[in-house]
Amino acid sequence: MENYWKIFIDSYTGYWNYLVTEITYPSWHNYFWWLVGISLFMWLLEIIVPWRKGQSIFRKDFWLDAFYMFFNFFLFSLIGYNAISNIAVNAFNDFLHLFGIQNIVAIQVQRWPAWAQFSLMFILADFIQWNIHRMLHHVSWMWEFHKVHHSVEEMGFAAHLRFHWMETVIYKMLQYIPLAMIGFGLQDFFIIHIIAVAIGHFNHSNLNITYGPLKYIINSPVMHIWHHAKTLPTPTGVNYGISLSIWDYLFGTSYIPRSGRDEKLGFSGDEKFPKTFFQQLVYPLRKSKP
Repeated sequence: MENYWKIFIDSYTGYWNYLVTEITYPSWHNYFWWLVGISLFMWLLEIIVPWRKGQSIFRKDFWLDAFYMFFNFFLFSLIGYNAISNIAVNAFNDFLHLFGIQNIVAIQVQRWPAWAQFSLMFILADFIQWNIHRMLHHVSWMWEFHKVHHSVEEMGFAAHLRFHWMETVIYKMLQYIPLAMIGFGLQDFFIIHIIAVAIGHFNHSNLNITYGPLKYIINSPVMHIWHHAKTLPTPTGVNYGISLSIWDYLFGTSYIPRSGRDEKLGFSGDEKFPKTFFQQLVYPLRKSKP
């Protein structure tokens, strides 16, 4: 128990030191400033070549979504997620040790070229996320949390990171074991996170930049706008792709009937959904109670 307490304390101090360093020492390997840079770049594109030309550059809930970006990526971990997740991982490993299992690596890829490891990690993680995203729409109690993301009324890059903190818990928990079973030799997948953020920002942006046949592989604003459309052919949604669109085409969940530029966004009953940050965080917790 003393060891877990040390992990708990060290997680807070360690993450605080990391966050201070990220903010005060910009570098090419700095997640905080990459997020800022990608966000400003996407925002600039939205201003120069907007898809919905009548949409304000400070669209509805722009600042709310901007706060969500930094809360979900940094403040949530500082508040407690980093400490709790570190304890959970150590507890899981200690549980395995009771049965003489030192690790759960099932596939060794350390000797693969770096590009092959990156590719496998990116594709596998995205496929797992696609399945989790489908669950968020099909499992009723999960949908109550996912409603926060679908409460966006005007689409823009920052809407990418408007989501309830419980989604972080769900995604990380369900991804941990399958990804841990692959023995990646690379210690740093920084570039994969940056690529995923850039594509996610782009998917939610007020842009109409197309890329020909690659639309069947990579997600886009034209495809993702229909994921957020209020009127859909199925109540559980379509176009679940995160970075890649190929999963929706392979499994029959793709849906682009027309451009969708001016499609009304949201979900049934969203007019009663709370509008402020704290109200949105509390709403699913109350709604999910029997």
